[in-house]
Amino acid sequence: MKTAVIIGGGLGGLFTGGILAKEGFKIMVLEKNVTAGGGLQTFNRFGKTYDTGMHVIGGMQPGGNIYRICQYLGIIDKVELVNVDDDCTDRLYFAEDKATYRIKKGKEGFVSSLSAYFPNQREALQAYADAIYRMTDDIKLFHLQPSTEMFPIHSEEFTIAADSFIAKYIQDPKLRSVVAYMNPLYGGRSDETPAYIHAIISRLYMQGASRFAGGSDKFTDLLTSVIESAGGKVHTNEGVEWVEVNNRHVDYVRTKKGNTYQADYYISAIHPCSLLRLMPENSFPKAYRTRLNSIPNSYSAFSVYIKLKPGTFPYINHSEYFMTRYVDIWNFGQHNKIWPLGFLFMTPPDEQQGEYADKALVTIPMLYDEVAKWEETEVGKRGTDYEAWKEGKARDLLALIEELHPGFSACVDKINTASPLTIRDYYGSKEGSMFGFSKDYKNIALSQVPVVTKVDNLLLTGQNNGLPGFCGVPLTAINTVEAILGQNYILNRINECVK
Repeated sequence: MKTAVIIGGGLGGLFTGGILAKEGFKIMVLEKNVTAGGGLQTFNRFGKTYDTGMHVIGGMQPGGNIYRICQYLGIIDKVELVNVDDDCTDRLYFAEDKATYRIKKGKEGFVSSLSAYFPNQREALQAYADAIYRMTDDIKLFHLQPSTEMFPIHSEEFTIAADSFIAKYIQDPKLRSVVAYMNPLYGGRSDETPAYIHAIISRLYMQGASRFAGGSDKFTDLLTSVIESAGGKVHTNEGVEWVEVNNRHVDYVRTKKGNTYQADYYISAIHPCSLLRLMPENSFPKAYRTRLNSIPNSYSAFSVYIKLKPGTFPYINHSEYFMTRYVDIWNFGQHNKIWPLGFLFMTPPDEQQGEYADKALVTIPMLYDEVAKWEETEVGKRGTDYEAWKEGKARDLLALIEELHPGFSACVDKINTASPLTIRDYYGSKEGSMFGFSKDYKNIALSQVPVVTKVDNLLLTGQNNGLPGFCGVPLTAINTVEAILGQNYILNRINECVK
């Protein structure tokens, strides 16, 4: 039995550990927080359970890529999900002209629903949707298809800017912004984000979105059960403080508790820049370290968690996007912009969800610069000025939600907030980045960090090595595991298991 130590028990670490455990490895996951899960973590406030991230997930419709991975892991029948409404997967509101757009499920639903608002753009919308599908059909990993190509050749559109890709098919300026509404889900930026990222995320959610019922931590428990049922262990409150490397080989890792762990393989599921701080400087060439530290990070977020008064606000089974101006759909990562430019509003479902919601959450893109002056502080010890700052931001957001849902403020019982510093400290993400390293079509190679390193038994996994989010991280986990077991090994196993 081979062994592997995984540094970080977030989504990437747990999926990578689960796949390796399924293939006979004994896994030891070392997580610094008191609970594992990363973006799957939950917390309790006001007698309610709130998800910290992974609020909307794709790929979990029957036959979807993550659905099939979960089938292979043997947990799909235990995943508790609520699918959003087919006739309205997302509702968009633009304050600039007070226009509302409702998006239907599916490729044809997407085209038909937006054609109702832009009747002269039906052909353009169809051509755009066809291009989305054509581009993603070219990505074998997205469909869990084995590939013999070491360096796949893609179409010219693949790595142009996402906004240029949209403009190629859609002439109407407003409609261009409308179809880019999911930018906050992957850190989309003007003249920067590659078209293939926009295409993958767009297709993923066109196919249908889901939510975890009763808390995303239950999915953490399922992934943990795969590891532990195979003889492994997920250790929480066991943060790694040192990785001993000699002659480009990891000898052991030591945790803050003084415990040491040894294995055949070591896999880092934390931010690569955070990993560098745990290792001797000579572990990697200086050029590699400089490169990692120079890659820009995607923007962060401010979150508001709301407890609602019983029986006052309806449960909404779709996500709602509030946007200020059409032109700012691409500017969430820009400095010197009025905050907020927009936000995601939703009512998370309970296990036995009724007519009324008992909680709501709001996620708003925010730059780390907003909180940089408190970056040397610790959780719970940031000072009264920080708390006052958060309260002011929450008030601003409640006023905007009131525009989206008149009378909402009267439904609010209690509020809890989190800033980019919260994300930085709990997720271990540099600058509180929500989506890992920022991808730039002008320099794709800069942000493509391979899962294999020059340390012979150390590999990387997570959204910094591939796509972000609930879809991208499991696909990267496959790349990491196949770096050990061989190209297409896991993809073939998945396809064998789900025939």
